[in-house]
Amino acid sequence: MATADQPCYTIIYESSAEYPSVSELRTALEKGSDDVKLEALRKIVVSTINGNPQPSLMMPIIQFVMPSRNKQLKKLLHFYWEVCPKYDENGKLKQEMILVVNAIRNDLQHPNEYIRGATLRFLQKIANESELLEPLIPTCRACLEHRHSYVRKNAVFALFSIYREFEHLIPDASELMSTFLAAETDSTCKRNAFIFLAYCDLRKAVDWVLGNHDNIPTLEEGLQMSVIEVVRLDCKSDSTHRARYIRLIFELLNVSSHAVKYEAATTLTLLTQNPAAVKASASTLISLIIKESDNNVKLIVLDRLEVLRSKHEHILDGLIMDVLQILGNSDIDVRRKAMGIVLSMTSSRNVEEVVLFLKKQLLRTQEKAAEFDKASEYRQLLIQSIHVTAIKFSEVAASVVLALMEFLGDSTGSSSGSNPSTTSTALDVIAFIREVVDKFPHLRSSIFNRLVPSLGEIKSGKVFRGVLWILGEFVGIQDSYASASDAGEAIKQCLEGIRTCIGDIPIYIESAQEENVTDDSTVPKEAGGGKPKVLADGTYATETAYTATGSSGPRSEKARPPLRTLILGGDFFTGTVLAVTLTKLVLRFDGLSLQETDSNTLRAQAMLIMTSIIRVGHAKSSPAPGATLVQIDEDSTERIMNCIQTLSELTGQAKVDTDDDEVIVKEIFLRDTKKAFERMINAQEKRAAEKRQAETSRKAFTVQVDDLLNFRQFSKKGVDQDLDFEEDLGRATGAADVHEDFISNLSRISQLTGFSDPLYVETYVKMHGFDIMLDVLLVNQTANTLQNLCLDFATLGDLKIVERPAVYTIAPHGFQSIKATIKVSSTETGVIFGSILWEGPNMSEACVILNDIHIDIMDYIKPAYCNEAQFRSMWTEFEWENRVNVNSTVSDPREYLQHVMKSTNMSCLTPDGALSGDCDFLSANMYARSLFGEDALANLSIERTETGTVTGHIRIRSKTQGIALSLGDRITMSQKDSKPLSA
Repeated sequence: MATADQPCYTIIYESSAEYPSVSELRTALEKGSDDVKLEALRKIVVSTINGNPQPSLMMPIIQFVMPSRNKQLKKLLHFYWEVCPKYDENGKLKQEMILVVNAIRNDLQHPNEYIRGATLRFLQKIANESELLEPLIPTCRACLEHRHSYVRKNAVFALFSIYREFEHLIPDASELMSTFLAAETDSTCKRNAFIFLAYCDLRKAVDWVLGNHDNIPTLEEGLQMSVIEVVRLDCKSDSTHRARYIRLIFELLNVSSHAVKYEAATTLTLLTQNPAAVKASASTLISLIIKESDNNVKLIVLDRLEVLRSKHEHILDGLIMDVLQILGNSDIDVRRKAMGIVLSMTSSRNVEEVVLFLKKQLLRTQEKAAEFDKASEYRQLLIQSIHVTAIKFSEVAASVVLALMEFLGDSTGSSSGSNPSTTSTALDVIAFIREVVDKFPHLRSSIFNRLVPSLGEIKSGKVFRGVLWILGEFVGIQDSYASASDAGEAIKQCLEGIRTCIGDIPIYIESAQEENVTDDSTVPKEAGGGKPKVLADGTYATETAYTATGSSGPRSEKARPPLRTLILGGDFFTGTVLAVTLTKLVLRFDGLSLQETDSNTLRAQAMLIMTSIIRVGHAKSSPAPGATLVQIDEDSTERIMNCIQTLSELTGQAKVDTDDDEVIVKEIFLRDTKKAFERMINAQEKRAAEKRQAETSRKAFTVQVDDLLNFRQFSKKGVDQDLDFEEDLGRATGAADVHEDFISNLSRISQLTGFSDPLYVETYVKMHGFDIMLDVLLVNQTANTLQNLCLDFATLGDLKIVERPAVYTIAPHGFQSIKATIKVSSTETGVIFGSILWEGPNMSEACVILNDIHIDIMDYIKPAYCNEAQFRSMWTEFEWENRVNVNSTVSDPREYLQHVMKSTNMSCLTPDGALSGDCDFLSANMYARSLFGEDALANLSIERTETGTVTGHIRIRSKTQGIALSLGDRITMSQKDSKPLSA
């Protein structure tokens, strides 16, 4: 025992200032009252746990504390006997422990059942001390016949713990437990005895199960769980009782305990692959999800249901309506996971029922929003699910796309802003409509007939931009209409609808003062509504109708058309999209070779709207009352002016097969934008296909012709999963997948001292999950013995030392290996520093300061993916930002992007199509996720200078400060090298 590793206990804080001396503790134990003894013994236990055992106090404790009848003292004594050193330096049992064994035997024969039970529980904790336990075995066996069940159940587990360590101490364990189980009536005692019997003799446990087959469904929950475990163990081999086990598990599916039903449903699919059994198991899991109140349990059972569905895809399709009932849960995570299962179970046979249910739920979220927790998130989830279903099954697209248009309007918004959650819902609807009109041309006419009149209900600029893009891209395409005249009529109706959302043109007219006009005749008066106004120079002016409308207060502001409100509010990005949409519609109408008069009329109206938008952007005072003045930016002005120039130079005489400038311009507006959209869709589909392929490759196992056969798996072909849960646990924790690489291990060795120091120290740093393992090697380079050597570590950052260092003695030129564990609690660059203290010749103290160990956060950051909406939402939400300036000698912006991605373990969210082409500037979004669930966002904006270098900046955002600063430091360090840093 002297050479074995000592057990590790929890370190408890103790104040050195208040800790009494050994003599004071001895006096308290000898002469104090029970309360004083209790406090003194508690301090001794804490001191022993923290590495200061104080062996001189063992005898006073035996003399003055052990005889006490105080139950609290007896309980605390059990803690002391558990942690105190019981062996001397030679590994022999201390003589004092003979007295302790005698006292324990007396407690095991005590008339009080509580003391007997507590002592039996104490024996379970010292089950590895054979010399202490051997004299106590007869007394423990006698406790099996005690009248009180509390004593009997603890006696069974005490014997079980002893048997697991030393089988020779209880050679007749199976017969003992069989006899006890046959005579026992208490359910807890029977459960404990059955577990003991299954461990020591599985055959007898199986015989007991078969003999009590009919009574098992009526037994206590714990015993039923033990029976299921025995069934699993027996079926690891080709059991002849499999058919009876299946009938038993079927009966356990109907018990009242949720835990038993879950284990029974899981075990049933391990025993048989019969479709009826699979359906019964899935039905039980669905019932548990609906009835269970704990959302964490719901998520666990949903994971199990998803695994079952993935292995038996079409067998469970008939249960899809039952799975849909889970959506009635209020937790959004449960709803999202259940929706994922529903979408994977949807087929052409049940798609109409699924879509009908989802539409009803969608209407309920709109009508009874107060009854739904997080109604907007649930509504968004429903719309996205309907989107996926309609694209996959085109027969339902027509029935849902018109219904979803009701959610384009932001009913909770105001003229000054809109609800972000409702806007997100409307954006999902826009994405759905965009994909439907692209993939199903026969639905375009009905969609546009409904979409154009609904423009007046939209309040959000983002939603307007999406709708305008759809109208400009698809309205009037001749392939979607019976004739050219029908296409032209559709374009006219679309332009009329847009014109209605803008209102009177021009959008804004400056006041007479701004125009430097003093003559009343230059300002038209509104009939019955003109009001005289005194200007700064004393002259009179009359407000125009537009000015009066703009200053008439909140009522007129609400009455404004929505698109006009956005433009007057300074949303010139929407105004730019409007200008491009108008240009596309006019160009497409011109290409239909209809009447030239209509084409000129539409062109004039479009140009008037565009010039009016620019006029609003150049206003000298705020067009909207109470709003700040927003000037139009240069990019928007240039884009709108390009559109005006394109329409002004339109002649209608261009030939398709010529290189005329007009043809090139039409090609850019009408076809190139569509091609860019197609590239974006193809990139998304490619990424989704790669994800599906990766999942498929994980499920598929390739067996080569020269591979060895595993006969156990060969005999269990088709079984759901391995019945050996211990092996599953090993695989889950990664214990079975440890691949040591000698070269990578060498790269993780850090030298902590110099070669000329008395002690040479180096450490191997190993990342293991959320822990950092330090394997420290100490080499005594002197000819002296180093006594009381203590290696002390300290940390900086979110790192915590788990173990308190021990004291060592190193012989001359000797070696010592020390292991230390440090807990990591967040993704932040941490520093480990420390020192070594020891006593040399003549008790002289010496010290060596160790080099710092820097922990690389790249071990905790992994690439991840999210969609654009999630990225923008997190970018807005996260408050910590770190801006890193870019100044690199790398000449290619894409090469620098790859350099940053490799240095930071981040993935690029920007599609390859957006990064392709020859350009001197690049902007890309990157995303990563840590093992602790922390999200890290980055935006790279760089350009290539004339000298061939790359300049710009990288903005990093996260919810916590540590990960943002650490990633910034990582990028700064990587810029010093021309080669990317290896993670």
